[in-house]
Amino acid sequence: MSRIVISGSMQFLNEMKKYKRLIEKKGFTVILPEEDNWDKITPEQINNFKRIVSKRYFDIIADANTTALLVVNSDKKGVKNYIGANTFAEIPIAFYFEKKIYLLNDIYGPYSDELLAWNVIPLKGNLNLLN
Repeated sequence: MSRIVISGSMQFLNEMKKYKRLIEKKGFTVILPEEDNWDKITPEQINNFKRIVSKRYFDIIADANTTALLVVNSDKKGVKNYIGANTFAEIPIAFYFEKKIYLLNDIYGPYSDELLAWNVIPLKGNLNLLN
């Protein structure tokens, strides 16, 4: 069974959960990012927490059982097809480990050169293009 890792801004977490359910109905195993519990993290712990969580997700993306990365790149604060810094850091990990890389929507303009060079596939909202 193919495993897809979903990535994106944590502000899109509810949307990611929705897509997880839809993709699982197609027979895929789906991994979501961990939900952050910022209330329990002191300001002194934030950077260490982010390092640990990022490395753990990089490992999941690189894992041999992962076949693809799906980036939920919805509009955020008026920015179309938004991809944040951490999500952008995850995309070249998937590229390096030869995973398919999908964008839920279209190419994010500021990173278009890299995304196109890494053969990212914009789904433009059509999950039927996942394979």
